[in-house]
Amino acid sequence: MNRRDLLAFSASALALSFSSAIAKAAVPVPFDWAMTPPTDDRQKFIDWMIANRGEDAKYLGQRFDRYQVMLRNKDLWDKRTESGFLLTPREEFVLKPNLSRVYESAFLDINFGVTISGPHLVGRMTSTINVQQGEKVLEIGTGSGYQSAFLSHLTDKVYTIEIIKPLAERTRGIYDALIAKGYSELKNINTKNADGYYGWADAGPFDKIIITAGIDHIPPDLLQQLKPGGIMVIPVGPPGAQHVLKVNKVQAADGSFNITRSDIYNGKIVPFVPFTKLEGDKIVGNHNG
Repeated sequence: MNRRDLLAFSASALALSFSSAIAKAAVPVPFDWAMTPPTDDRQKFIDWMIANRGEDAKYLGQRFDRYQVMLRNKDLWDKRTESGFLLTPREEFVLKPNLSRVYESAFLDINFGVTISGPHLVGRMTSTINVQQGEKVLEIGTGSGYQSAFLSHLTDKVYTIEIIKPLAERTRGIYDALIAKGYSELKNINTKNADGYYGWADAGPFDKIIITAGIDHIPPDLLQQLKPGGIMVIPVGPPGAQHVLKVNKVQAADGSFNITRSDIYNGKIVPFVPFTKLEGDKIVGNHNG
């Protein structure tokens, strides 16, 4: 078996390990934009989610507990983003061996040399771009699929690019299996296997862009594909020492653009996996200058 076949086989096997964690019962109530779980009481939340989404009480309790910590830490900034977090079953997007740690704040390995970011970071980055219903959002670095699943509760136009082909195929399989279970909101997600450095020009421009890999500069194509008035959130800095920046693209009266940057963690270093690049069909190095 050659390396490509081995990777494809591994992806299929891992997809099966993920799908074994997917809720056994169909989702009782299809998603709609008015869907808002209760947040004033842990047991009320669990009961509502079981009745409406058919999920496991154990993970629902852990999700609500993490939600409370995220509120205290100011990682979720409005009710829509809070609901998006609470409606996204993170347990469906981690490897089975990590299920016991699914709602911890740490990064978790998902194989292929990449990770699923912790809930706090996902919540803050999502809050930063302030997604409104109907906006077009691009994610660079699909990874586990959790970030785009979160976004699918905020808008019906989510586009996500993954450079690692077997990971892209595995995650697409997870989405499709969950859609079959009744998570209809995941139909909002469009996926692509490509080098995200160049964006998705055919689908752009985008109201919001979120990048989940570290790089030492802002990719010019992504900045170009961001609409005037749009917001990007991106980890910028040397390997393993990025600052997570909010980037605003503002158009002046004369048609010129002003790009502003601010640090969403006030200078705190947050390490990310590298923003890798494709040469032909092989991943070679990264896009650092």
